[in-house]
Amino acid sequence: MITSELDGKRLDCVVTAKTPESSRSAIIQLIKNGNILVSGKSRKPSYKVHNGDLISGIIPDEHKYTHSIWEHSVQESFAFTHVDQNNTMVGDTLVLARRVNLPFDIIHEDSHILVINKNPGVVVHPAPGNLSATLVNSLISYCPEIRFTGEDILRPGIVHRLDRDTSGVMVVAKENRAFFFLKKEFMQRRVEKRYLAIISGNIRGDAGRIVLPIGRHPVKRKMMSTVAENGRYAETLWQVRQRYDGATLVEVELKTGRTHQVRAHFRALGHPLVGDIVYGFRRRYGTGCGNIFGVDGKSRNRKRDFEKKDRAQGVKNIISRHMLHAWKLSFRHPWSGRRVEFTAPIPDDMAKFID
Repeated sequence: MITSELDGKRLDCVVTAKTPESSRSAIIQLIKNGNILVSGKSRKPSYKVHNGDLISGIIPDEHKYTHSIWEHSVQESFAFTHVDQNNTMVGDTLVLARRVNLPFDIIHEDSHILVINKNPGVVVHPAPGNLSATLVNSLISYCPEIRFTGEDILRPGIVHRLDRDTSGVMVVAKENRAFFFLKKEFMQRRVEKRYLAIISGNIRGDAGRIVLPIGRHPVKRKMMSTVAENGRYAETLWQVRQRYDGATLVEVELKTGRTHQVRAHFRALGHPLVGDIVYGFRRRYGTGCGNIFGVDGKSRNRKRDFEKKDRAQGVKNIISRHMLHAWKLSFRHPWSGRRVEFTAPIPDDMAKFID
C-alpha cells in the first residue's frame, strides 16, 4: 500500500519505484513511446500524478527484449495502480504474461476481432487470487493493442467469458468499435452459442428445453442455483447427439448467458456433466466414475464387475474437468455486418472419454 506522499510525484519516478528490475532510462523511453499511459492518455515522464490517475502499460523484461517482443519476451503489465481520493495508491500489482505455449489456438484474426479456441483450465481474466497466467495476459502478450480495448482494464477486449475448465470458441475485440458492437449483440441475444456436453446417465427423450431461473446459491457462494430467490430467466435447448453406456453426448444451445447455465440446468434435470465436481452428485457420479458404468458391488457376475471397474478407472485417468466444450459461435461481424460462424473441434480429453 502506497501512502499519500506519492501524490504529486513524477510519473517516471512512480513507475520506476514500482518496477525495480527496470532502469529509469528504460521507463522514460517507454513513457515517451506511449507504452505507459495515465488514464489512457500519453504523458511526459515529468508528469505529476494526481488523485484518480490510473497508470497502465506493458513493461518488457530488459534482459530478454527483442524486436519481436511478443515472441521472445517476458512482459509485465503495470496495471491496476490507482491513486484514490485519499491520496492512496491501491491495487499495486504486477501481472506476468509469458508468450510461450499460448493457451489458445487462433481460428480467425483480422484488424477488428480475434477468434480463438480456448484450452481448458485457463482463467479468462485476472481476479483476486489469480492475477497472472490468465487468457487476458496471453492475449496482451500476443496482441498488445488489445490492452486499450473496452471499459475494464482487467478485461480488455473481453465481450463474453467461458468457465476456467470449459474449452472452445471465444471472440475477442481488438478495437473499441468492435468491442461495443459485440457487447450489444450479446446483450440483445443475437449471438448463437452452441456447446457439446457429456452428461451423466441416459437422459429421457431426444431433445428438450430447460427454462429455469438461475441465481447465486444462498449458501455455496461458488455455485449457481435454479431455486435461488434472486434467480434470473435462463433458457437452454438441448438434443441428443449420441448415447453411451452411462453417459450421453448432447448438443446445447444457450438462449441466455447466465453464469454456469449449462452446468446448473443439467444438474437440475438430474444429469450433471461428467467430471463436474461442483455440480455433480458425488454418490451417484463420483470422480472415479464407477457408478456411470453400473459398478455397484452387488452383481453376481464378478468378471463383468471387474471389467466395468477397469473402464471406470480408465475414465478417471482421462477426466480432469467437466466435459463441456463451446463448439460453435455465430454472430454479425462488427465491420461488415455479415453473419459469420466459427467452430472448434472437440478437444482431446472429451474425444478420449467418448472412445
